[in-house]
Amino acid sequence: MTRIHVRAALALLLSAAALAVPAAARAEREPMRTELRTVDGTPVVFQYGIPVPAFDGWRPGAANGTRDVVGLDRSWRFRFEDGVDGVAAGWHEPGFDDSSWEGRPVPSSWDLYDTPGFGGYDGSRYGQGTAFTDGSAWYRVRVDVPRRWEHRRVLLKFLAVSYRADVWINGEHAGTHEGGSAPFALDAGERLRPGARNVIAVRVYRRPWWSSYTAASPQQISDDREIPHKPVDYWPYAGIVRSAWLEATSPVTISKALVSGDAGERAVTVRAVVENRSDRARVARVALLPDGATGGRRVAETVELAPGAVRVVTLRRSAPRAKPWSPDDPALYDADLRVTAAGVPSDELTTRYGFRDVAVEGGRLTVNGEPVFLKGVNWHEETPERGRSLTLGDYDRLLGDVPRMGANFIRNAVYTRHPYVYDWADRHGVYVMDDIDTMWLNEPQQRFQLSEYGLSRALALTMAWNQANHPSVILWCLQNESEMGPSYRAWIADMKEAARAADPQDRPITWASASSNDPAFDLADVVGFNEYFGYFYGRDDQLGPAIDATHRAHPTKPILITENGTFSYPGRHGSPDEMGTEEWQAEKLRRHWAQVVARPETMAGYTYWLLRDYKQRMAYNRFDYNGISAMGMMDFSGEPRLAFTAYRDAQPPGR
Repeated sequence: MTRIHVRAALALLLSAAALAVPAAARAEREPMRTELRTVDGTPVVFQYGIPVPAFDGWRPGAANGTRDVVGLDRSWRFRFEDGVDGVAAGWHEPGFDDSSWEGRPVPSSWDLYDTPGFGGYDGSRYGQGTAFTDGSAWYRVRVDVPRRWEHRRVLLKFLAVSYRADVWINGEHAGTHEGGSAPFALDAGERLRPGARNVIAVRVYRRPWWSSYTAASPQQISDDREIPHKPVDYWPYAGIVRSAWLEATSPVTISKALVSGDAGERAVTVRAVVENRSDRARVARVALLPDGATGGRRVAETVELAPGAVRVVTLRRSAPRAKPWSPDDPALYDADLRVTAAGVPSDELTTRYGFRDVAVEGGRLTVNGEPVFLKGVNWHEETPERGRSLTLGDYDRLLGDVPRMGANFIRNAVYTRHPYVYDWADRHGVYVMDDIDTMWLNEPQQRFQLSEYGLSRALALTMAWNQANHPSVILWCLQNESEMGPSYRAWIADMKEAARAADPQDRPITWASASSNDPAFDLADVVGFNEYFGYFYGRDDQLGPAIDATHRAHPTKPILITENGTFSYPGRHGSPDEMGTEEWQAEKLRRHWAQVVARPETMAGYTYWLLRDYKQRMAYNRFDYNGISAMGMMDFSGEPRLAFTAYRDAQPPGR
């Protein structure tokens, strides 16, 4: 079988020896202390000693009769450390005078604070500005907390801080988070002062990726602890890049609901994670309220909660009027939960879900029992104007191009997205493969993550836990183009076990392999690999034989092309045989698409790399195109190329 290796090989050619962070700088375990505990028969993901909660408070109107939200999307005081030790200087203390600091919006990416021309293709100033400022920076904000919160349970929630965050509340360290795209929640506890002005300080760290951003042959800077541990070809936007807020509930609270709608049986199962954060035992009644849309009746259970206890209450009921969720009819429903303690409503939580079954059956990927073909695109969460800190309008415009080209599938390469992305896909009937940041990990990093640090497992757990209720999410992706050495198989198996355990819907699992002959493909539910025949290696017509060989080796597994693409120089036209023209890029797409759709019984789908051009920090395209990779079907601002039209016109099998 042909073995294929993709952009990882190019990256090795373009980089010199890496500068590694010393082993002494490593921690023994990731700082969130992520673990899976079985509670009342249900696996529950914990971080910082508490269940990972729902992250719905970013939505306008998230507060209800039992929950209060104080949004922190506002101007914060900001300063780079610039050689100063901020902790030693007292920057975390509530009385510190930050009046001379800049005001910067949260959310935002500090890369765009002062980098003229960041989003353009003119690279004459590449290497200048805050986009190239690495190390630590601080954000501080003062917030008035209502006095009525005095006896409530309060969490401080962030949708993303990139890459590493240390958080203080009124001068007390509340926790450390690592991972630039995963949400996290910290218990504000007794650190918060209700009825007074409070100070939240966040120290954000981004590792330098290169010894120089302008030298001809810079050295990579790596850290085995981080994921990704070395430079990869996307831009590592830094700062408090997504929304933040304070959320108050009763001490007896529903922190999370896992909802599974069975399309075949027209039944819904809800697993409610209930906490008692008071200092005395409570008896609570947990109810799933009636739902006229599905015909579901009220069901309830009583649970005893010791002080500090976490319980899971499982509720199941029929839903005779429910319709299956599908791209043609993306029917969505709300599961309304209420917990009552001492006869008084204590907390309410609403979770949106759909009735959808996804499986691998007879060598095909099926949704609601019918085979599907995924016409997909990879995409990066960024715009030239706001980096990774997008508005909801930005998401609508960016993702709106997916149905315009007749695609039904997005791959969230190579990190989890803002919660709005999954909501959008649910509403628009677009399938999603969710990804984590495990890109280009080598053997030593896989071994270190597996045996010591555990961040890759934590990312797999939280991906599946946080997105578990979304019917649009049909696949979990474990890694992208990582080295296949002695630890590879065990590393894959560890992440697979984590994602499967945290997902009550048992979705199929895959990854974007660098090879069509991956030694761990027997562990995959769907075989996924990236291929660049006729671009990085070989000829276009070698794709079909590679697919056939993979199918012979794994005849019961559907195959998904997780990446394929080329590039075109901005505005260049000419012969389809001339590298770099829009015609060449479009013709390459057509040739690869034809070989995929010619094998409908074998293929689960084809995912183009990628929707729009994107910024990256690799050694290529630094000065010619301002660090922009021109592999998109559209340019960085969203103007279509010929490849967009070619993909729009590409017909799936059976059409």
